[in-house]
Amino acid sequence: MTLVDRISIELGAQEPWPKDVKLFQPYEVEQILLPDNANCLATQAFLKMCQLDYSVEPKPNAEAMSPTLKVPFIKAGRFVIAELEGIVQFVNGKGITLTEKLDNEEKSNMRAYMSLIHSVLEMAELYISWVDNETYNEVTWIRNGSVFPWPLNYIQNRNKRSQVIKKLKALGWYDKKLEDVYTEVETCCESLQTRLDGKPFFFEHGPTELDALVFGHLFTILTTPLPRSDLANIIRNYPSLIDLVKRIEKDYFKKETKS
Repeated sequence: MTLVDRISIELGAQEPWPKDVKLFQPYEVEQILLPDNANCLATQAFLKMCQLDYSVEPKPNAEAMSPTLKVPFIKAGRFVIAELEGIVQFVNGKGITLTEKLDNEEKSNMRAYMSLIHSVLEMAELYISWVDNETYNEVTWIRNGSVFPWPLNYIQNRNKRSQVIKKLKALGWYDKKLEDVYTEVETCCESLQTRLDGKPFFFEHGPTELDALVFGHLFTILTTPLPRSDLANIIRNYPSLIDLVKRIEKDYFKKETKS
């Protein structure tokens, strides 16, 4: 997070939560992809857990509009804050927090598990979306370029794929085989289910941004139609995680989730 972002968060903390907060994200059906959808859902879940009002504003160029070039981002009064981490800090600055009852060790554990999700589940979603040729050709290419005319859609997809592959190479994910990716996801889910240990949420005091982040990624994997269902099938092997997804969907989005 840049110094400008931190100053904006500190200044925004001095004002009450606006009544007309807008959450900007790509169009869900036509455009949104696995990792983007996961992070948008996670942010929505967090705001709902905090009982904060907002409205979703889908935009074809939401990513380009974001101050960090990542979705989602919110416009709250004079302030524009991007990504879950920044939005959590912005909300916490107003004295609204889901972690007030956690001790320092629990907060450290929460951050560690959130880092695990970003470094495994999010990387796996990027790999499946942009490296796996079947998924790229049948889903990613169509969705990511759907709002652009030819040849801009081709240029957009080529540039985005190049950026993602560069990131995956830097993090050691690009040269993995699909089986390696699935193993990483299984290990991550094992760790999450062990930490959840049959409880309603990861910490006994109630939901936190960790629960919101897990919900966003697992719900997206479970409900997004893809040529390969392997990721969703892996998630279905962890009943406690499925129960968490269903609980959050029912309690905060007022819907029943089918696994």
